[in-house]
Amino acid sequence: MSQAFRNTLLSLRDLIVSAGPLAFLAVGLLVLAYWWLNPNPPKTVTLATGPAQSAYEEFGKRYQKALAVDGIEVRLLPSDGSSHNLQLLREGKADVAFVQGGTAELQPDDADQLVSLGSLFVEPVWLFYRTDSAERAYNTPRIDSLRQLRGWRVNVGSDGSGVPKLMERLLDANKVSPGSVQMFRLEQTPATVDFLAGKLDALVFASAPESLMVQMLLQTPGVQLLDFAQHEAYARRFPFLTPVTLPRGVVDLATNVPARDVRLVASTTSLLARDATHPALLTLFAQNAQKLHGGSGWFNRAREFPNSRNSELPMAKEGDRAMNEPVPMLQRYLPFWMANLIERMWLVLGILLAIMLPLSRVVPPLYQFRVRSRVFRWYGRLREIENDMEAGKADSAELLKALNALEAQAEKVSVPLSYADELYALRNHIHLVRKKLLRS
Repeated sequence: MSQAFRNTLLSLRDLIVSAGPLAFLAVGLLVLAYWWLNPNPPKTVTLATGPAQSAYEEFGKRYQKALAVDGIEVRLLPSDGSSHNLQLLREGKADVAFVQGGTAELQPDDADQLVSLGSLFVEPVWLFYRTDSAERAYNTPRIDSLRQLRGWRVNVGSDGSGVPKLMERLLDANKVSPGSVQMFRLEQTPATVDFLAGKLDALVFASAPESLMVQMLLQTPGVQLLDFAQHEAYARRFPFLTPVTLPRGVVDLATNVPARDVRLVASTTSLLARDATHPALLTLFAQNAQKLHGGSGWFNRAREFPNSRNSELPMAKEGDRAMNEPVPMLQRYLPFWMANLIERMWLVLGILLAIMLPLSRVVPPLYQFRVRSRVFRWYGRLREIENDMEAGKADSAELLKALNALEAQAEKVSVPLSYADELYALRNHIHLVRKKLLRS
């Protein structure tokens, strides 16, 4: 090993020893801050969707694909619908879920445990009925009121969907007793099969138009969609309902489906999350909601959704930020995990830097002390030899031998070039004591 390389290694060792405690302290504080802030989200999240072939299931797949780009696995949890989703959130079985307004009673604790990421879209009440059932009952292929459902076989969906509760409130407003309507609570797929087979007279969904069942039934011969002529009145009576209109020809312009404007009532679906869900996951869901629901649809113009107008629960700050602020600059140029790490840790890094800068001032003096101590410690031995010489405690031969041994040790000392003058001063002082010994 060359002397120059050896000197470099020694200097590096001294620097590490001098700055090591400070570096260890900085790393320790950084690890503690990382543990406390937990900036990076878990890699999996559970999203409660809905029944098979429902709009919730379709949107769940879109979120799953969107978040996979950022390395997050979205586990889709099928459910009976909105009410079931809310229960899954309360039980902690889902982190995020689609929940429809007015389909379930909120509990007092919900405002503390759940947050909203915004209203995503409207879900009209689709009441499909068979034209032959209307002709048998009223000698006309169309009906225009819920009162005309008396005596009919109507499927209102499973309890978990929330639609049975909604229909009970609407029928009660029309003074239709529950006993006067044969209400079935089948899931969407078997109910649709029975409806098309003539075993049911009417079928009720509360779903976004993206539902495959809705789109199929809108274009099925012999099936009509109830026109809620009093949709404005319903909206005044029930705050969670919104009057909407299905425009003529919006389903299929070529075949003019529907053949006329159809008035409907709709509730608003929100994306709810548990308050304990990692903030970075909430940010990803809120940002992707802007992309997935920000376009125009059958019942809304572009950029009407997501919004916070119909939120029944406190808005998460991540959702509010996604609606009202542009995407953070770092996320435009860096992967999400890195941008999120910097955004959540920058304050800690600033505080750490403010603490470490003053403390770092002790490193140069400490380094200087360690290097110079390699030289200065031999001055103690040199002074002993000189004192023994002046006191006559040893003969000249022994003292000369001790000086030679000291000089041999000094020649082995390695210091950086910037401290070489200290070393050469030691060797010069040894030479002076030797000359003094030889003169005596």
